[in-house]
Amino acid sequence: MKELLLNILVITYASIGVIGIIAYWPTIRDLYRKKPNANINSYILWTVASGVGFLYSLFILSDLLLRIISGLYLGANALVLLLSIKLKHR
Repeated sequence: MKELLLNILVITYASIGVIGIIAYWPTIRDLYRKKPNANINSYILWTVASGVGFLYSLFILSDLLLRIISGLYLGANALVLLLSIKLKHR
């Protein structure tokens, strides 16, 4: 029973991570289409925080799923931040 619950938790964590990454798409699409809609200060903080989380998953934990999900979050945050900065300085 414990193993079943742990497997459900792993699947749920991966699913929520994928859904979270998909949630970035509308903002990325708007920024790509030159519609400024992201707060740069928030994305600076989120990029730094997700970067620290990703580094923690790489060097402290040995959990591949966490590494993948935290790496995707870092990439999504960094992409929104870079597109926002690029759009602001045009």
